[in-house]
Amino acid sequence: MNLNFLLLLCFFLVNYQDVTPDYVVKYHSVLSKKDELRYIETYQENKDINIHAYVISLQMKQAKYKTFPWSKLSIFNKEKKRLDELIKTHPNNIHLRYVRLVIQEKTPKILGYNKKIQEDKSFLKIMLKKKDSSDYLDKFIIKNTSL
Repeated sequence: MNLNFLLLLCFFLVNYQDVTPDYVVKYHSVLSKKDELRYIETYQENKDINIHAYVISLQMKQAKYKTFPWSKLSIFNKEKKRLDELIKTHPNNIHLRYVRLVIQEKTPKILGYNKKIQEDKSFLKIMLKKKDSSDYLDKFIIKNTSL
């Protein structure tokens, strides 16, 4: 009986691991402009679509550091377009939808980037109910959005 328990415990300890990708963990630990720029520099050449979501989001955020309103708007709109185009190409990508929802919910309404909130919420609600390889993202979705 004790041997079975130990074997079972060893099995769970060996197979239990935090499967949250490094780029997700690092994104959620960004606290300053310097951290944002470091993240962008580290991941901007990566070809993974999931990573693109986070890089684009931090590139959009760089608009807040610009002095002139037209510069802010230019950066924001350029990156918004990139994100929306990626979502058109990859409509079932949970990272893209999560990042867009966070941005839409935090962006001032005057910028008009709130038209897809319900669509993204509906998609993410469905994904939260599924058991799949992206379950590590569920805690971030719940914590950082209005879901």
